[in-house]
Amino acid sequence: MQTTWILSANAGRARFFEESDPAEPLQEIEDTVNSAVRLRVLETESDKIGPTAATNSSHNIGGTQGVGYAHDVKVGAPNKACHLAHTPAEQEAEQFAKDISNYLLTAHREGRFQQLVISASPQFLGALRSFMDPHIKPLIKSELNKDYTHFNAHQLREQLHSQQAKSE
Repeated sequence: MQTTWILSANAGRARFFEESDPAEPLQEIEDTVNSAVRLRVLETESDKIGPTAATNSSHNIGGTQGVGYAHDVKVGAPNKACHLAHTPAEQEAEQFAKDISNYLLTAHREGRFQQLVISASPQFLGALRSFMDPHIKPLIKSELNKDYTHFNAHQLREQLHSQQAKSE
């Protein structure tokens, strides 16, 4: 009989359940917490994000300050606010998605499951999809963009069955 793993995840937590027999209860096999997501901004960022010095000031422009400009025109360096491609929280979530993908690949290579059901918060589901190994993608039986990480095994199975019934 094929073993199905059920992954219930968000950016802060991933729970893995095993279903070998649909008549038997789900067995939780792993509960992983991404502690980096819970860190305060001061703990994850080393530099201040914000406008550069001299914004809207006449300092650091050198030479003849504002010559030829009307007196009410703002003089100074242009606003060069720092815009990161990803926030530290998004980077941590992506790293967590990579870690989950690697764990799934290793477990599949060990023969621990043959099918996969994924239930994840919508934003994190996108991250999981982007980092999922090509060997794992064909094993995915279904995906739900719902966060059920706080449900116990029985409640999770009920939610999965009700969502599956809605989609049929």
